[in-house]
Amino acid sequence: MKKTAIALTLFLTSFAALAEDYEIDTKGAHAFIQFKISHLGYSWLYGRFNTFDGAFSYDEKNPTASKVTVNIDPASIDSNHAERDKHLRGKDFLHVDKYPQAKFVSTSFKEQGNDKAELVGDLTLHGVTKPITIAVEHTGHGKDPWGGYRRGFAGTTKFALKDFGIDYDLGPASQEVELTLSIEGIRK
Repeated sequence: MKKTAIALTLFLTSFAALAEDYEIDTKGAHAFIQFKISHLGYSWLYGRFNTFDGAFSYDEKNPTASKVTVNIDPASIDSNHAERDKHLRGKDFLHVDKYPQAKFVSTSFKEQGNDKAELVGDLTLHGVTKPITIAVEHTGHGKDPWGGYRRGFAGTTKFALKDFGIDYDLGPASQEVELTLSIEGIRK
């Protein structure tokens, strides 16, 4: 019985060791969280979050065990317009004084072939936590020129602002926001 427990522990430890852990490369500015929303139905408003961090694990032999966590500073919102950014940080939108952090924690990862996958997780934004689904593309992996190893993913998702308690009325064409994520991780 003891030999079986030891063998099982060794098997599980070796299996878990196959997953690679990565830190999202925000220091080198090789990761981005951008958003796009319709402005009254007449044009697109683009912006980004300048401050975030996170990590992910990925196992090529067992991709369903992959995990992602991303922490976002909503006060770092940047739409290239100081007055608008002040409004976006205020009570009508992100209310960053009351909700100083946004976070994404994955709950599942399913590969779909051709470097495509579906990432599901809980997004906490504006004090509300809801599941979202991100359509993911595995953009590449390999050694970098500095002796490290990198892996990259890109993804998009859409969600209604009202789902996260943001009910400022910008008109019927501006109910949903689209997030685009480009994540490059450095293997730890």
